[in-house]
Amino acid sequence: MRVLIYTRVSKKDNSQDHHNQLIKLKEYCKVNDYTVYRSIVDKESGSKANREGFLEIFTEASQRNFDLLLFWSLDRFSREGALKTMINLQQLADAGIRFKSLTEPYLDTSGIFKEAIIALLATLAKQEKVRIRERTMAGLEKARAKGRIGGRPKINEKLQSKIDELHGQGLSNREVGKRLKLAHKTVAKYLATTVSLPTGQAGGQGFGVSSAER
Repeated sequence: MRVLIYTRVSKKDNSQDHHNQLIKLKEYCKVNDYTVYRSIVDKESGSKANREGFLEIFTEASQRNFDLLLFWSLDRFSREGALKTMINLQQLADAGIRFKSLTEPYLDTSGIFKEAIIALLATLAKQEKVRIRERTMAGLEKARAKGRIGGRPKINEKLQSKIDELHGQGLSNREVGKRLKLAHKTVAKYLATTVSLPTGQAGGQGFGVSSAER
C-alpha cells in the first residue's frame, strides 16, 4: 500500500514534537509493510484552505498516486470547521483514497468500519448543511421582525417621502442615499419599482417617478 504522510507545523508548534510525530508515522508504515510514497509538510495554519501542501494532497489523490493518507490527528489535517473537513475527507473517499488518523483509531477507513465511517461523514455533512440553512432562515426571520427584509433597511412611508422629495430636487441616487443613510442601490431599487403618478400626487403617498441610476 502506498502511503502519503501529511503533517502540518504551525508557528506555535515545537519542532521536536513535529519531528517525533513524523518518526512515529513512518514507523507505523514500516510495521505494516506500507510504502511511503511521499511526505508533505505544511507550515501554515490549519484554518487556511489554500495551504500549498494540503492542495497537493488532492492533486495526488485525483491521479491515484497513493492509496492511504496518514496524518497524526484530525486537527493536523484541517481546522477549517466540521463541514469543510468532512467534505475534504469525503472527497478523498470518492477518489478511492483511504485515510487514517494515527492517534484517533475511530477515524480510519482502512479497517472493517470503512463504509460506516464514510456513511457517517456524509450524513453529518448533510445535517450540517441543514443546520446552516435553518440558522440562515432564523436570521432572516429575526431581521424581518426588526423591520428589515433580506438584511436591508425597510423603506417605510417616511423614507419613501424623503426619497421622492430629494430625488425631485435633482439629487442623484448616491446623494439621496448618503443623506438618508441608505445604500444607493436601495434608493435605485425603490425608484425603479415606484409607479409614475401626476405631479403633486407622488410625494405624499410614498410614490416616485421611476428612474435609472444616476
